[in-house]
Amino acid sequence: MNLFDDVLGGPGALNDENAFSMLRELERNTPDEIRSQRSHFRLEIKARVTLMPGNASDLLKFKMQGTTGDVSCGGCRILFPLPVGVGDVYRLEFDRRQLDIPLTFARCVRCSLLRESAYEAGFQFFAPISLPQPAEAGAATVRH
Repeated sequence: MNLFDDVLGGPGALNDENAFSMLRELERNTPDEIRSQRSHFRLEIKARVTLMPGNASDLLKFKMQGTTGDVSCGGCRILFPLPVGVGDVYRLEFDRRQLDIPLTFARCVRCSLLRESAYEAGFQFFAPISLPQPAEAGAATVRH
């Protein structure tokens, strides 16, 4: 058996048909397609949120204000003026007058630059939450 059988044409080789199939799958991974495959219903709402380190011993090191873009029972999307550490654990305190969600711990799963001083971060909650109705009458919401 040759070490390179898989690469050069053995049973698990990547032939033209397999390569074309994989390329089609990659092309389908658009932001809209990814959103349509999300496992949780999303509530689009703009509400204030305060981000702090998840570790109690680091709690006083920093605090940053952001605005939610959407929330689901499994996570949320938040806009911040500075980047957030992907993989880090944070405490998220939502403004309960706008969105009645208690203090929640979440891991940052992505952070991307939108423009100067605007970053979008995605968070995954450690425990599922119940989606509340927006508490503020003027809050803009869209259910997905």
